[in-house]
Amino acid sequence: MTRSLEGKVALISGTGGGIGRAGALRFAEAGARVVGCDVDAESAAQTQALVTEAGGTMIDVSPLDLGDLEECRRWVDRAVTGFGQVDVLWNNASTGAFGTIESMTAQEWDRSIRNELTLVFLATKAAWSQLGAGGGLIINTASVAGHGGSVAGIAHSAAKWGVRGMTHVMAAEGAPRGIRAVSISPGVVETPGSAEQLSPPGVLDGLLAKSLVPRLGQPDDIAKLAAYLASDDASFATGADFRVDGGLVNH
Repeated sequence: MTRSLEGKVALISGTGGGIGRAGALRFAEAGARVVGCDVDAESAAQTQALVTEAGGTMIDVSPLDLGDLEECRRWVDRAVTGFGQVDVLWNNASTGAFGTIESMTAQEWDRSIRNELTLVFLATKAAWSQLGAGGGLIINTASVAGHGGSVAGIAHSAAKWGVRGMTHVMAAEGAPRGIRAVSISPGVVETPGSAEQLSPPGVLDGLLAKSLVPRLGQPDDIAKLAAYLASDDASFATGADFRVDGGLVNH
């Protein structure tokens, strides 16, 4: 693999597993110095060990609550003290609540919006001045749920539509400072977090039947795109959403 991210410092959230772990490994392999975080310190430490074993460089700041602005600032400050700069912020971490309009409680709604939408704003706010110091990139993990909606996905869809909307504003406000902003909308990706949603009989078969690529997405499918977007080869890309869903929405 080419060292397309050599010299860059990347903040990646949710590095304890799934897409975040794949992202940490992929970015480090491409030459970036990674600063990760997760609510699960044990899993995040495992990711850091994997990056180190592969010859990469990674700092872990876990456990960390991205729903708290001061915690976000602590994460950004650790990147600056450790590596002197921030070039990429990948807002990947999120945890949603699912339920129908009738069954979802107000507390579940608030928790989902906080943990899928608010934390993107807070982490971006904390990193904004550092990104603006020399130009930079914000990558927001959205979802195909931000392109439509399904039963029991009221909070998840609302949050991911919001992530896409914020990305457009970040791109507009960031342009004078040299900051680009993009979002990635994964389809169904095989991660520990998706296992429960895919477990009911018929769910997996139904999703695969709608996909133009008859398989589940893998975390590295998303990480590869993110690494490209973070490279200088993608310097003309901003304000856009990139779907990686096997053609699910198209179909």
